[in-house]
Amino acid sequence: MQGQTHSALLPRTFGDLRQSPWAEAPLRGRSVRDELRANLLARLEAGGPLLPGIVGYEDTIVPQLVNAILARHHFILLGLRGQAKSRILRALASFLDDRIPIVAGSEVNDDPFAPISKFARDRLAECGDATPIGWLDRSARYVEKLATPDVTIADLIGDLDPIKAARGGHLLSDELTMHFGLLPRANRGIFAINELPDLSGKVQVGLFNIMQEGDVQIKGYPVRLPLDVLLAFTANPEDYTARGKIITPLKDRIGSEILTHYPRTVELGMEITAQEAWVARGGRPLRLPDFILELVERVAFEGRDDKRVDRRSGVSQRLPISVLENAVSNAERRAAALGEPDVVPRVSDVYAAVPSITGKLELEYEGELQGGDAIARELIRRAAGHTLEARLGDVDLLGIVTWFDQGGALKISPDERSEVCLKGFAVVPGLVETAERYGLGSRGDAAVTVAGCELILEGLAAAKRISRSEELGFTRARPDRKAGWQ
Repeated sequence: MQGQTHSALLPRTFGDLRQSPWAEAPLRGRSVRDELRANLLARLEAGGPLLPGIVGYEDTIVPQLVNAILARHHFILLGLRGQAKSRILRALASFLDDRIPIVAGSEVNDDPFAPISKFARDRLAECGDATPIGWLDRSARYVEKLATPDVTIADLIGDLDPIKAARGGHLLSDELTMHFGLLPRANRGIFAINELPDLSGKVQVGLFNIMQEGDVQIKGYPVRLPLDVLLAFTANPEDYTARGKIITPLKDRIGSEILTHYPRTVELGMEITAQEAWVARGGRPLRLPDFILELVERVAFEGRDDKRVDRRSGVSQRLPISVLENAVSNAERRAAALGEPDVVPRVSDVYAAVPSITGKLELEYEGELQGGDAIARELIRRAAGHTLEARLGDVDLLGIVTWFDQGGALKISPDERSEVCLKGFAVVPGLVETAERYGLGSRGDAAVTVAGCELILEGLAAAKRISRSEELGFTRARPDRKAGWQ
């Protein structure tokens, strides 16, 4: 039933609903997990991407997620920050039907054919076939909650409401006095909890009781809530252990544990960053050299391999996205100030994006001693070295190095026009020609060629074949440094 149904044709009373396809198998009585399973199978048979916009998980996470849904499991995504866990959960709503019928006015999305709340049962008993029917869109059937230590049973499951009892003349033990929490309100839908281990043990106990038996005690009163819901969680693997903050009975009731990961290759990371970064801003045209995008992505890869960066926190995929946005902003600022027609980021613009790096690195003790700014700059330099090595391989750059060894020095302001920078780089024998010959620039395109020349010099500095400093620019390597790629 994922096909669109015209709203004017939808039954509006229980009598009309009983005469519609919703009263027949397989729609009548179908649980949300059966619904997800059926629609997922239909999507698999039709072909095409299952989770559009999720890149790099096609052969790893997606098959495991499909298996969990087909098995009707509650599941958890375990992974470090910035691994698209929340985006995956939100994409699950696309496997729900366009809309489902509910008893109008129900707080827990009661199925008219199998109501679970006293309100809906009384309404159907009173009105019969004239009971009004409402329709719930799929977007309203996904409920998400960020777990924090102060979340209570009342927040998630519900509490007794004395005001409701007084106004209705009910006893406090009457089910009609209950104020429903987020989980009952997600009935017949998907309920997602981010950072599950941050919930208190008491709340976790309430969750697994609902998952298994469908009942819970509120203020000493037993309340049975046979909820129809798919529970999906996220957590950091470090917390999701017996010695961590998760209780074993809840862990035992989660059917599938799916481990997410960062992009396995630089190319996949580049695809994600290019997809997510806000760079299409209007105004001056943006021309983003692919080697600059690669350099930005390699900054994250270098950070994930650096022992001074906390492996337990990881380096989020948001880092290269933020760095690219900041680098483009610096290039945009320069183009506006100098009146250049295009926005073309350079390596110096990546250095200007250091503030986008330092806030996203959790450092070990050694890293704290060196400082986030110094480590961020080192990561950029190493990323430039590996980008140049990947682009040029074993191309002989000895002529460029020799010019510096013979006392040559070059310092060019990052806020100069491209034509001025290109004239400065042309002083170094073979530098401009190398950039143009190996795809790091082209004749007549000063802006991209300047970016390519910067990459070559940064790569040589990373290999310690020349030196680079903020005060002196590029100079000859110090004699105590060995040549070779770092």
